Amino acid sequence: MKHVLCILCAAAVTIAANSAIAAQIYITDHKSQADAKVFVTKFKSEANCIVYESGHASDNTPGVWYYTKFKSSARASIWYTKFKSEADLIVFYTKFKSEARCRY
Repeated sequence: MKHVLCILCAAAVTIAANSAIAAQIYITDHKSQADAKVFVTKFKSEANCIVYESGHASDNTPGVWYYTKFKSSARASIWYTKFKSEADLIVFYTKFKSEARCRY
């Protein structure tokens, strides 16, 4: 099940990266409603995705996430976990858009 959710989230991010808009992500408060459980790491080398947070939905660079307030407009919903072992996706947030990327 964990592998399926990771693939689902990865597919959503990849599709969004290849389309005309950024990966639109919705953050849910409920683990059961999430497409993927996300752990934020302090180490870039541990991450599956190096994410740059964009303020523009029109940005189409891979690894660029735009957070939407509405689940209906999101391509994927995520739930943040405090435990790396529980995560489907491990992300590192970067301040530099040029570093943004995802590897699976």
